Amino acid sequence: MFLRTIVVLCLLLGANSLFAAPVNINDASADLIAKSLNGIGPSKAAAIVKFRTDNGPFKSVEELKYVRGISDKILAKIKPDVVIILDKE
Repeated sequence: MFLRTIVVLCLLLGANSLFAAPVNINDASADLIAKSLNGIGPSKAAAIVKFRTDNGPFKSVEELKYVRGISDKILAKIKPDVVIILDKE
């Protein structure tokens, strides 16, 4: 019974990340980025927002590699959870 409870808890906790919506990196706040992307804390999230503010919207997920603190390894980890939506005004 105890083992079953542990397994169910693990599945429920893991399901949160499975059903999380991708983050539109072009309009997400630093707080949302930090909370939504595994491996991105507050300082890297702030760096992403600063880069976006200084350079305009991201045109591809690959551009995140130009943000200070985002390594190829981190980029590969977060890539499935990031979307780029360009405002078409």
